[in-house]
Amino acid sequence: MSGGAVADSGGAKRKNKFSKRKPKKRINIGIDMTPLVDVAFLLLTFFMLTTVFRLPQTLEINLPPKDVDIKVGESNLLTLRVDETMQMYWNVGFEVPHKIKWEEMNKFLKNKRAENPRFNVLIKIDKKAKYHIMIDIIDELRVTQLDRYALAPMTDIDKREIARAI
Repeated sequence: MSGGAVADSGGAKRKNKFSKRKPKKRINIGIDMTPLVDVAFLLLTFFMLTTVFRLPQTLEINLPPKDVDIKVGESNLLTLRVDETMQMYWNVGFEVPHKIKWEEMNKFLKNKRAENPRFNVLIKIDKKAKYHIMIDIIDELRVTQLDRYALAPMTDIDKREIARAI
């Protein structure tokens, strides 16, 4: 037998402990990380310099003085109510509320503005409703140029009004 290997009874080869060959020494591989760091910082500075930072959007609401009592005619008051399940209802004055879908809101507000451009809109939203619905309604009012609106919490009377909605 050659090469320092001895055959045992199973036919497998095993190394002879007196073999003259020594295992090859492994060469350590070094990876230079400098280019990687350079590229990382280059990308970081690129994104920092090209990113546009948006200012926080705020909603400006002008409140009347506390000592002034404002009277609004019944025919000029459009009330929008939103319950906790995000269902929307509207009525003019003391009429019975009507249900309306969000998809119809823009067209509805345009029609109401065409009927009476002096409408004052009263927005009443349930405390359990999502906050964004109020912002969406105010945005729609601005788009349709119904600029006079007020916000009020929904009361038990409003919930009873919603219950008799058509």
